[in-house]
Amino acid sequence: MKKILIANRGEIARRIIHTAQRMGIETVAVYSDPDANALHVREATQAVALGGAASADTYLRTDKLLAAARATGADAVHPGYGFLSENADFAQAVVDAGLTWIGPSPAAIHALGSKAGAKALAQAHGVPCLPGYAGDDQSDERFATEAARIGTPLLVKAVAGGGGRGMRLVTDLAQLPAALASARSEALAGFGCGDLLIERALLQPRHVEVQIFADAHGGCIHLGERDCSVQRRHQKIIEESPSPAVDAALRERMGACAVALAQAAGYVGAGTVEFLLDGEDLSAAGPSQGAKAPSGGSEPREAGSVGAQFFLMEMNTRLQVEHPVTEALTGLDLVEWQIRVARGEPLPLTQDQVHVQGHAIEVRLCAEDAHFRPHTGRVVQLSAPPATVFERAALGALRFDHALEEGAEVTPHYDAMLGKLIVHAPTRAEAIAALVRALHSTRVLGLPTNRAYLAACLQHPVFAGGQALVPFLAEYAAGLQELLLNEELSALIPPALEAIFASNPASDLPCSMTRPLRLRHQGAVHAVAVRELGGGRLQIEQAGAEPVTLQLPQRGVHYVAVGPLGWHWQTGSVDGWVEDASWEPAARAGAAGGATELRAPFNGKVVALPVAAGRALAAGDTVVVIESMKLEHSLASPAAATVAELLVAPGQQVSPGQVLARFAPAAQGAPA
Repeated sequence: MKKILIANRGEIARRIIHTAQRMGIETVAVYSDPDANALHVREATQAVALGGAASADTYLRTDKLLAAARATGADAVHPGYGFLSENADFAQAVVDAGLTWIGPSPAAIHALGSKAGAKALAQAHGVPCLPGYAGDDQSDERFATEAARIGTPLLVKAVAGGGGRGMRLVTDLAQLPAALASARSEALAGFGCGDLLIERALLQPRHVEVQIFADAHGGCIHLGERDCSVQRRHQKIIEESPSPAVDAALRERMGACAVALAQAAGYVGAGTVEFLLDGEDLSAAGPSQGAKAPSGGSEPREAGSVGAQFFLMEMNTRLQVEHPVTEALTGLDLVEWQIRVARGEPLPLTQDQVHVQGHAIEVRLCAEDAHFRPHTGRVVQLSAPPATVFERAALGALRFDHALEEGAEVTPHYDAMLGKLIVHAPTRAEAIAALVRALHSTRVLGLPTNRAYLAACLQHPVFAGGQALVPFLAEYAAGLQELLLNEELSALIPPALEAIFASNPASDLPCSMTRPLRLRHQGAVHAVAVRELGGGRLQIEQAGAEPVTLQLPQRGVHYVAVGPLGWHWQTGSVDGWVEDASWEPAARAGAAGGATELRAPFNGKVVALPVAAGRALAAGDTVVVIESMKLEHSLASPAAATVAELLVAPGQQVSPGQVLARFAPAAQGAPA
C-alpha cells in the first residue's frame, strides 16, 4: 500500500492523512467546490476536484471517487466515517477496481450495515435484541399492524445509515404515519435508501457501544466500551470511557456479544457494536448483572429474559467519530490498525494484551446554537488551549481534532460538527474538570457554537454524578438553555460596549452628555444610558439599577463584527450576540417579533410545507420543514395565527433571515 485515496473531507480526512504520513504512505484528498481551500486538501500529497457542492454530486459519487483514484495512481481507499463508509456497493466497486478497501468486506457491510440484517444475525447467535419489525413489506399498513403487535413506545429507524437521521419516537400509534413519512424523507436524503424498521423503545436507557477489531486471520478482540448517552436529536455530543455504569463483569459480557456478532459476519477491520442498557433495570439490579455471553449454538433469547439487560441497537461497520476516546485509554492508533489489517497483517495485540488507563471524555464542537439549530458562517477568530491534534491524548493531556482555521467557511452542505475536544485524565472527575477548562479557553468567533452548552452539560450534577441516560437533554435542555441565557444577560453590557466603542473610542476627556443606546440580544432590546468619564471610563445606567463604571479596554473580552451593527462576543465561559439597535425607530427596536412572520433561522432547503394559506394554526404547529446539515428541522408557528401567505416552495434553498411565511391574527382567519 503506497497511496491512499481518502473518500471524505474535513476532520476525519485530516486524521487519516496524519497517520498515513507517519507510516510513509502518500495520500490523495478529494474535494467539493466549497472545500477547495480546506485544510485536508492542502495537507494531502495530492488533491482532486470532484466538481459540485452537494454531497450527492461529490462525496457520494462512486464514479468520481474511482476516477480520482485512477488518475492519481492510488492503490487503496479509506472511506472515513459518514458518506459512503458503510455502503457495500461502494466497497465492492473499490475491490472490483483492483484497489485495497480499508474496511470490512462488502459482504460484512451488507450483513451488518443494515440494522435489519444485523438484528437477524444477532438473534441467530444469541445476542439480545428488542422486539420489532424489519421486513421487506415497507407499506404503512404493514408497519401499522406490526406496531400494534409490538406496542408503544416504539422507534422508527432508517435501515441504512446512522447519526440519528431517519429516526423518530412514537408514543401513540396515531403518530405512526407522520413518523414513517418524516423518517423516510430524511433517510432518502441522507442515505439514498428509504427503508425503515420499527422496534420497541426503551425510554430510560444508556447508549453504550463496544469497539471491536478483527483481522483476516481469525483474530477478533474488543477494546472496551464508550458511553454515548448524552445526545440531541439522536446524535451524540458527549462520549466517554469507561462507562460509569459498566463494571468488569458487564464489560466482559458485552464484549463477548460484540465479538460474537462480528465473527458471525466474518468481519475484518474496525467496527462498533452499539447497545442499549436498560437504565431502570440497572439502577435496581446494579451494573454487573448484564446479559450472559452468547454461545455459538444457543437459542436466540427474547428481550426481557432473565439477565438480558442490554440489547443490540446496530453495528457500525466503520471507524466511529468518537474513536479518539478509545485511543486515549489504550494508547493505540486505530487508523494505523485499520491500514495494517487491510494490508493483511494480524492484529498487533491479543485480548489479554489490551490495557486501559484513566478516563477519557470527548465532546463534539458543533456550529449550532443552544436550541440545537445548525448555523453556517465564517470562522473569524480561532484560539484553543495547547493540545495535540490527531495524536493520542496522554494522561492529563488535551487533544483537539478539527479542520478549522480562521477564515474557514462553514456551509450548509455538510453536517454541523466543527471538531472534537478529548481529555484523558486519571479519574472521571479530573477529566470533566479539565474538559470544562478547555472549553472555556476555546474561542471560535463568527458563528454560533455549542461550546458553552457542552461545558454546562459536563457540569450538570446528573452528568457529573455519572447518572446521565439517553433522555438527559430531553429532560434538562430547557434548564440548561435558561442557565446560559441568564449568564449571557449578566455578562452582556460590558462586552457590548467594548465592541461598540472600539469603532468610536471613548474620549480621554469627560463629557457631560449622556448617550442613549439600545442593545438587541436574542430578540429583546435593553436600554442603556452611557456617559464618558474620561480616560476610557464609562458610566452605565440602566432602569432600576445603580450606575456602574466600566474601564475600557477590558481584559478577557473578545469580539468580532458580524454585519455593520452586530457583534459576536466571548468573555470567559460565556458567548453572546448583540446588535446596536440605537438608530432604529423605537417601535422596531423594541419589537420581539410577534406572530406576524416566520423567518429561516439558518441556511437550508425546504422539503415540506404541511400547511396552506388560510390554515388556522395553534402555537407550535409546523409550518415549514427545512433540511440543513443532513437533518430535517420543523419550524413552527410562534403563536395562534392564520397562514396569510407562504413565500417558499418545496425544493427551494433559503438563507438565514429569509421570510418563509406571513401570518394574520387567528381571529381574522377561518379555522382549518
